[in-house]
Amino acid sequence: MTRRNLYLSAALALGLLAVLPAPSPAAQAASSGPSSGPSSGLDRNRELQACAAKAEANPDGAKADAKRWQEQGGGDFAKLCYALAQFHAGEFKAAGTQMEALVPTLGKDDPRAAASLLGRAGWAWLRAGDQGKAERLYSAALDKTPGDVDLLIDRAFARAEGERFWDAITDLDAALARDPRRADAYLYRATANKALSNYRQALSDIDHALELKPGDPEAILLRGNVKALGGNLPAARDDWSLTRRVSPDSEWGRAAADNLARTAELAGGKGKDAGKDTGKPKSP
Repeated sequence: MTRRNLYLSAALALGLLAVLPAPSPAAQAASSGPSSGPSSGLDRNRELQACAAKAEANPDGAKADAKRWQEQGGGDFAKLCYALAQFHAGEFKAAGTQMEALVPTLGKDDPRAAASLLGRAGWAWLRAGDQGKAERLYSAALDKTPGDVDLLIDRAFARAEGERFWDAITDLDAALARDPRRADAYLYRATANKALSNYRQALSDIDHALELKPGDPEAILLRGNVKALGGNLPAARDDWSLTRRVSPDSEWGRAAADNLARTAELAGGKGKDAGKDTGKPKSP
């Protein structure tokens, strides 16, 4: 399953800025030298906002801007800008390392800012394929802001990527206890239950997700996959057909079309055995 919360989009990068504290006079001096003026904190936030927006569309250009900003005394804010650009350039390990390194300064006086940086570093390491490192960073972020629903969901996703499905379910249970209207948490829990062959619970979670987000093609595709794995191929094909109608050009619509094509010869209804033959439907 694809993690929908694309952590370092420009919009979410700007969300990070909202929780970063304005640098104290001492931090400004340490970060950028004696030339800082009274308005430098506000200027740095504006500069970082512009760089974050550019990083998504033009990471190489944002990296060049960040380097110039560093040369002009941009300090840690310029380093964060460079890390955002590295992420969007696919340099996930370097981006995660830099973001984590900035926690002691940019997150020094604000646990939410520290948690935000740690969470984004975790997402970078997850994209780099290191689920263990990502989980450790998410756990460190949760130590700063216990019970944060987004971080619980993110850590659950990292745990599921490492095939630690029961641990993922524990995090998702905690997230849903705090916010029972998170359709994405129900969907991720359904995926974990599917991996554990808990098909009845998976279908229940998908039903909850669809109540909160009717017509979601990812949820309908997943429901079809779970039904196929449980042996109900006709019902699975109904869901895959519905996915195609709802969102034909999406990744989920394409996966549904592929599932329909691969099970066409079995659609005559061989019962449960036929469903088992389709044990590898396309994601989620």
